[in-house]
Amino acid sequence: MPKVMELKQDPEIFQILDNEGRIIEGQQAPDLSDDELKKIYRWMLRVRAYDGRAIKLNRQGRLGFYAPMAGQEACQIASMAALKRSDWLFPSYRDVGASMFHGMSMEMAFLYSRGQIDGMKIPEDVNMFPPQIIIAAQVLHAAGAGWAYRLRDENRVAIAFFGDGATSEGDFHEGLNFAGVYDSNSIFFCQNNQYAISVPFSKQTKAETIAQKAVAYGITGVRVDGNDALAVYQVTKEAADRARKGEGPTLIEAVTYRVGPHTMAGDDPGRYRTKEEEESWTSKRDPLNRFRKYLESKGLWSDEEEEKTVEELMDEMGEMIKKVEKMPKGTVADLIDDLYTETPAILKKQKDEYLSWKEGK
Repeated sequence: MPKVMELKQDPEIFQILDNEGRIIEGQQAPDLSDDELKKIYRWMLRVRAYDGRAIKLNRQGRLGFYAPMAGQEACQIASMAALKRSDWLFPSYRDVGASMFHGMSMEMAFLYSRGQIDGMKIPEDVNMFPPQIIIAAQVLHAAGAGWAYRLRDENRVAIAFFGDGATSEGDFHEGLNFAGVYDSNSIFFCQNNQYAISVPFSKQTKAETIAQKAVAYGITGVRVDGNDALAVYQVTKEAADRARKGEGPTLIEAVTYRVGPHTMAGDDPGRYRTKEEEESWTSKRDPLNRFRKYLESKGLWSDEEEEKTVEELMDEMGEMIKKVEKMPKGTVADLIDDLYTETPAILKKQKDEYLSWKEGK
């Protein structure tokens, strides 16, 4: 009988910085200016601060749906720093950091989590789709957009963010297959944070890595340390450069860790993972600590600058929260009016019945 061809499985993770923020022997930092490096770190701090405040607001009943993103700051910020404002972002519900870096305001982020209509109205000068709730659906959108850029010969890239759980959905496989066939200008960025709600990565797939799934679709697959901001920047920049040159899409698996719960809707991580596991990631592999040590070694950061930046961020968020909480809440009628340019007769009838009921209540 003929032998079955064995596909190469390479679990090696690309890194530039070790856990102490030192350049690994044989590697070199990407070509970033001091100001660009500091900008990336400030944004990572911003995301960490936003995440902490959002969790507190949710627990106080002042914020609705929220998916914590602490631990994944390097994935979201360093990757978007490698792209252009003209590129298009297709985020999931956990990618508030990437969305804000690309142009979505903090005010809009708060409104979105409060379930208000204006939280989904993306400004015309911000190239992103609203956060996708349906798992992996944004993969299809990024594949289609990337194909459009290829057909039009546009110097744009479409990037979709998703978690490891999304790779078990049909949309993931259909999107990558389509993008591979048509050489779309797409980047598929998987934040492998080890858990899809309570399901560990080991139960998502028999494959050793997510990156190796790229082999089946004839596209480039890269596995990177998702807590190493420089490495994330480098692999995303290279993926974008390949796409712009017509060399097809890339699947990036960024190995990282979700520090908090899946969402604030009752998830308890303590029921499916150990404190020892959490500690091994938060104490030794924290993306902010690692990147800060690198900046300090270059004389670019200090305790004083850290304190000043955090204080400014907290003041900014405090003012933004006051502003958002003063805004009028949406109504059922608003939802109906906002759904269509011209409201269908059946919905108009329902709206009129609802308003009549409300007036007589």
